[in-house]
Amino acid sequence: MQEKYHPQEIEHDAQQHWEKTAAFNVTETPGTPKYYCLSMFPYPSGKLHMGHVRNYTIGDVLSRYRRMQGYNVLQPMGWDAFGLPAENAAMQHGVPPAKWTYDNIAYMRKQLKSLGLGIDWDREIATCDPHYYRWNQWLFLRMLEKGIAYKKTQVVNWDPIDQTVLANEQVIEGRGWRTGALVEKREIPGYYLAITQYADELLNDLEKLPGWPERVKTMQANWIGKSYGVDIVFPADKPSGTPQDIKVFTTRADTLMGATYVAVAAEHPLAQHAAKDNPQLAAFIEECKHGATMEAELATQEKKGMATGLHVLHPLTGERLPVWIANYVLMSYGEGAVMAVPAHDERDFEFATQYALPIKAVITPKDEEIELPLTQAYTAHGVTFNSGDFSGLDFDAAVEAIAHALAQRGLGEKRVRYRLRDWGISRQRYWGCPIPLIHCDRCGVVPVPDEELPVVLPEELVPDGSGNPLAKSPAFYECSCPRCGQAARRETDTMDTFVDSSWYYIRYACPDQGSAMADSRADYWLPVDQYIGGIEHAILHLLYSRFWSKVMRDLGLVTFDEPFTNLLTQGMVLNEIFFRKTDTGRLVYFNPTEVDIHFDEQGKRFGAVLRADNQPVESGGIGTMSKSKNNGVDPQQLVESYGADTARLFMMFASPPTQTLEWSDTGVEGAFRFLKRLWRLAYSHLQAGIPAGQLQADTLSPQLKSLRCQLHQTIEKVTDDLDRRHTFNTAIAAVMELMNELTKQQTNDLAARQLMQEALENIVLLLSPIVPHICHALWRTLKPGTELLDQAWPKADPQALVQDDIELVVQVNGKLRAQIRVAREADRATIERTALSHEHIQKTIAGQAVKKIIVVPGRLVNIVV
Repeated sequence: MQEKYHPQEIEHDAQQHWEKTAAFNVTETPGTPKYYCLSMFPYPSGKLHMGHVRNYTIGDVLSRYRRMQGYNVLQPMGWDAFGLPAENAAMQHGVPPAKWTYDNIAYMRKQLKSLGLGIDWDREIATCDPHYYRWNQWLFLRMLEKGIAYKKTQVVNWDPIDQTVLANEQVIEGRGWRTGALVEKREIPGYYLAITQYADELLNDLEKLPGWPERVKTMQANWIGKSYGVDIVFPADKPSGTPQDIKVFTTRADTLMGATYVAVAAEHPLAQHAAKDNPQLAAFIEECKHGATMEAELATQEKKGMATGLHVLHPLTGERLPVWIANYVLMSYGEGAVMAVPAHDERDFEFATQYALPIKAVITPKDEEIELPLTQAYTAHGVTFNSGDFSGLDFDAAVEAIAHALAQRGLGEKRVRYRLRDWGISRQRYWGCPIPLIHCDRCGVVPVPDEELPVVLPEELVPDGSGNPLAKSPAFYECSCPRCGQAARRETDTMDTFVDSSWYYIRYACPDQGSAMADSRADYWLPVDQYIGGIEHAILHLLYSRFWSKVMRDLGLVTFDEPFTNLLTQGMVLNEIFFRKTDTGRLVYFNPTEVDIHFDEQGKRFGAVLRADNQPVESGGIGTMSKSKNNGVDPQQLVESYGADTARLFMMFASPPTQTLEWSDTGVEGAFRFLKRLWRLAYSHLQAGIPAGQLQADTLSPQLKSLRCQLHQTIEKVTDDLDRRHTFNTAIAAVMELMNELTKQQTNDLAARQLMQEALENIVLLLSPIVPHICHALWRTLKPGTELLDQAWPKADPQALVQDDIELVVQVNGKLRAQIRVAREADRATIERTALSHEHIQKTIAGQAVKKIIVVPGRLVNIVV
């Protein structure tokens, strides 16, 4: 064994051995418990970042731990390779997205391998591979046959620069999340997946997921947004020129008698009708098209509106109510119209106050009268008043009575509705999975026959920013109709990339299956036992994956209901942000490695300068590592300087996996020092050779028995920390404490050396999921002729956990002053005598009279003077 710890050499040797022996390649083994551990696959953006390192190390620790417990462990890896960033990069560099993507995959694969991850690389997939996305297309056609996929025209968010549809979540303050362009609202046709058909099941099955964080389940439940309410029809006031009724859905039918106007979205047919001969109204509608699209933004933005001049009738009183266009009403929610009850809705109150519209209170708190006039909306449930025949009713009774009255008039009915909307998957961009449809003038929209799948995306095109290159590529879109044989046009929209990531976890089970989307191997491996990824994917990706797997189940392709049994959402990696503000007000960011921190004589920090020019820079505090803030740390540099094990150890020790991790250069140095210390301890022990014979535990001295007890307590704790708690930091801390005690060991007789051998073997086993390379090398020296990967997880010896002596703390007047060891069976008199004879206690008491001694068995002694 070499004296010095050389991580690069050790890690290269270990990784070569794992690759040569295909150590992590697995097959289905009936009768052996399986463990499918999956970290969310990365987008091949060019380089790994520290978030990747943390995510994949967490998964690898759990995978290696379960393998040592006897599980058949699958840990695969692939690439979420389609998407708009590749097109943007292609335009920037003048290369096809395919080349940029495949080059990045090659580099990032090399980076992942350098981390020593126990991945079955034979199962690697990339979503831009036609062998993969063929099955996106195949399942889309099956959904089309079942009525789950369909085409419709809908108002969408349109980015005029990227020339593509954006989801509501991709619109920030009215602008595209990537381009910053003002988003327009357009009516365009597209293909949708009827996820709403599964709304109840998606909601109810959250109860089947005890292994998910409650926060994530709540977020999904809120997104699905099941609500009970009433559909209400406000009849058109035909004499005023209103051409049609307005339907609204409300969860507060109890407030109907307080409705004073109806507000519609800018895209509502009545708004369009009113704007035909009204340029001012048309201009306002155009302004609304660039407004907010998220409910959170709508709640805070300035409320704007214009009267249409049209009226509808109150369904119960017949009163004429004005119709307004309001920027806080979205066409994509409900019917694109709301009944406005300003007295009992905050947004309606703000709008009515601004435009001097009537505010009529009809709900009062129970057992007290509401104070009028209102200074703010009263939104709580209460008792109706000022509501004619419906006065004096609580919420449930009022809703029931009003719904009944509306139903008798044919103007309403009780209804269950969902916030969830069907999933629009059409994207007007190039680098994505082609939608397998053909447009024929004679036959209409015709599916591509299964035998002609996949519709292959040409990989040589280079986007120029002027729209989808597929729509300008006759070689792609010109085709013949499969039904009539006449010239036809291939669909040029591609699928939303969430489609690609909605089922990749299934394909890992059978990546070489060429004739089916999935086979029986999926039934063996699925569902995923442990899924790991960021909280930012808590809604869309996870919801779409749950939906996709249920569709596949209903088509007989898989047998499970839920794809992910347990979910761990890891925290973000943080680092300090440094910047300067230019004369124009623009912020220029500098990487922390380029900055020197200044400290005064007392060690207090008082400033920072850029090393290049020695001029001051400002600190923006601690924030998430990101390219935009230039505060990332290059994992490759870290691995090359300290080794992958140091990177892994720091990531797992700095904080629990679900909490944020603050980057620390001193923390990295500390992790490296610990590994060198472990190496030195093993080297020092093995200089005298491996001790002969078996440890005779019952003949150990009290000191060695106590040390062995701590060893087996550590085994128990680390097992619990990895298995149940997933707190790797406390597991590492327990091993560090054990090593501290081992290094204090002075005796070097055979029994002591045998105990050191047992301790080092178990330390290597306990740390091997976290720092596998150094443990691979140390095991070979501690147990020549055997391999670490063949070893089982250690178990604590129950006999070792039984201590002859116990440790008690000794207090004087409630303050800790000493610790003593006594025999477990020691009587009270012996404990008191031992405590009083301790030198620190004698100094503390210093001749004072002892009033009483309190002994808490097994815990403490308190001496009162």
